[in-house]
Amino acid sequence: MESRTMPTETWTSASQPLPKRDVWQAMARGLRCRCPNCGEGKVFRAFLKVADNCSVCGQDFSGHRADDLPAYLVIVIVGHIIVPIALWIETDYAPSIALQLSVYLPVTLIMSLVLLQPVKGAVVGLQWAFRMHGFDESRPADVEEGTIAKLTVVK
Repeated sequence: MESRTMPTETWTSASQPLPKRDVWQAMARGLRCRCPNCGEGKVFRAFLKVADNCSVCGQDFSGHRADDLPAYLVIVIVGHIIVPIALWIETDYAPSIALQLSVYLPVTLIMSLVLLQPVKGAVVGLQWAFRMHGFDESRPADVEEGTIAKLTVVK
């Protein structure tokens, strides 16, 4: 009994070479809450709501998947700024707990709110530069990136 497998054709992003996009430029534009493609249109239509597309160049943003990464990055950034300052002030000056809380909590909240939108814009810019998720215009609409080739067994 002889059996052989015949792979069906599978699309991968490597099958069609695309020009590289400048990652740092896209992230810098995202930090300024601007379109990673043209640098002029707005990425956001509300505080953290990404626009459907760029009003200047028409770049589609509907496929972005920023999800929780911006919040995690903001926590790390703010934590690395506030914690050393809090430790330094505690060891050198030892202010009361009430005074520390009345200063650190609002400063932490304000820093987090100020950084959240630019960091999310940078994440959207990063996804655009690497053609992640919905930013790969060469991918057929009905195929997901990384799909595994189905093998057909013929007997």
